[in-house]
Amino acid sequence: MTLSSSSDITSFDKGIWRYLPPLCRDILILMRMDRPIGWWLLVLPAWIVMPVAARLHDIGTGELFRLMGLFLIGAIIMRGTGCVVNDLWDRDIDPQVTRTSSRPIAAQRIGIGLALVIIVFLALIGLAVLIQLPVEAVAVGIAALPLIIAYPLAKRLTGYPQIVLGITYSWGVLLGWAAVGVWPDSRVIWLYLAMACWTFGYDTIYAIQDMSDDKRIGIGSSALSLAGHIQKVTAVVYTMVIALLIGFALATGAGPFFSFAILAAAYHFGWQVARIDENNPDLAGRLFRSNRNVGLILAAGTLADTIKATGWNPLG
Repeated sequence: MTLSSSSDITSFDKGIWRYLPPLCRDILILMRMDRPIGWWLLVLPAWIVMPVAARLHDIGTGELFRLMGLFLIGAIIMRGTGCVVNDLWDRDIDPQVTRTSSRPIAAQRIGIGLALVIIVFLALIGLAVLIQLPVEAVAVGIAALPLIIAYPLAKRLTGYPQIVLGITYSWGVLLGWAAVGVWPDSRVIWLYLAMACWTFGYDTIYAIQDMSDDKRIGIGSSALSLAGHIQKVTAVVYTMVIALLIGFALATGAGPFFSFAILAAAYHFGWQVARIDENNPDLAGRLFRSNRNVGLILAAGTLADTIKATGWNPLG
């Protein structure tokens, strides 16, 4: 399989991957397993909130790490499911976009029937992970399914599909809190809104990569809607993220590590904004991927605060 340099696919024809049959490699590509940034950004909102919920509801570190591991597996599976659903919705659009034209469904290497089978199989794995969580988390997780299915439609109906993506990708905050066996309360809203704004910001940067193709095809994105003002608006949105994170820290009695993490995240956001260039798609892709580091910094902060407050007990 030969891919153009402009494709967003990383070839699986090197290392141990080259021993897989071509169809297996295409399924991995369909799930975006060559691009782990997607599942990182999906799991990190949950990882940020889970240590806080564990600290406030007396969940031991051993159980916390077990739950975080389940969420990692679930994020990889559900992100893969969402990608297959997205590519089915976009099978008439992706062939016209340089970055996505080599994807398996767009290039007709995987048909609609097989894609539906893959969706069912992945959904069953996701369900197997979900049912290991408390009933509160199961209910919150199921409630997210309409958002996962509906997001690909947003780009056809609105110039700001990144708002819908923010609502969807931030759902991990609600699910992560519910994973300790309690329903999300008003304190969680601070972080949920922060993660939604963060998602809007980084995905607007991501959408810079497709501005010319999206304009030609006639589909919406916040990058197109904000053309000429992306840097300024992203700066405002990222400022809102920091303000909401501070609100969450105050509402949950955060310790010094999360406070430091917020300062580090603010610095990183400033670094991103200063480098935004609407005429440099490659740079936009790198800035987008750097947001994994923001999420890891924030998650490390809440985890360190929890360990400091409750102690380290890998068996508890």
